[in-house]
Amino acid sequence: MLKVSVVQLDKLSIYRESTPLLSDVSLKITKGEFVYLIGKTGSGKSSLLKVLYADLPLEYGAGKVVGFDLKKMNRRNIPLLRRQLGIVFQDFNLLEDRSINDNLLFALRATGWKDATNIEKRIANILARVGLTPKRHSMPHELSGGEQQRAVIARALLNRPQLIIADEPTGNLDPETSDEIVHLLRRLAKDQNTAVLFATHDYRIMEKFPGRILRCQAGKVLEVNGVEN
Repeated sequence: MLKVSVVQLDKLSIYRESTPLLSDVSLKITKGEFVYLIGKTGSGKSSLLKVLYADLPLEYGAGKVVGFDLKKMNRRNIPLLRRQLGIVFQDFNLLEDRSINDNLLFALRATGWKDATNIEKRIANILARVGLTPKRHSMPHELSGGEQQRAVIARALLNRPQLIIADEPTGNLDPETSDEIVHLLRRLAKDQNTAVLFATHDYRIMEKFPGRILRCQAGKVLEVNGVEN
């Protein structure tokens, strides 16, 4: 069966001012893949993610993400790209003055959803999928760290993304809760055929949940076999 690419980079290079961070990066991620991205601080890992969701422009090389040509991104089509992505950060960035339901409602309305019945169904479906139905009307501060991260994942899933970009999503969580979040993302990748690019420093997670690993090192992105501390 033909595997559909959601990320395809060809000879991409990223510079900070005139200093190269990454050079000659070529890689492919297909639908349903769960891929780890590792690398030391300053290795270019975060910059690579920012290029993928068009927070940094692609200046050298070629790249497509969920069908969008990164060389052609502008103020008009960046929001269209990001509607096809789910982005999960280490910091939860939930709106603290409104309930989990209203956080998701805000995100849906901001991305063009108008029909109240469809909105209600979508929120209910997503909260059930991440195991947060009982917390629907709770405020963020009433949730544990793991529950808040589940709420963030729920928000990321609202528009049925083709790719989830998770940047250190377990960085503020204890090991047991981290495992729950990784298990959730891996299950979503499998059940919904959604690609997940999971940036992490946590080698324990990769040992417990083996998968494809890309390492940013010495200005390159290398495919590695197994976990090497």
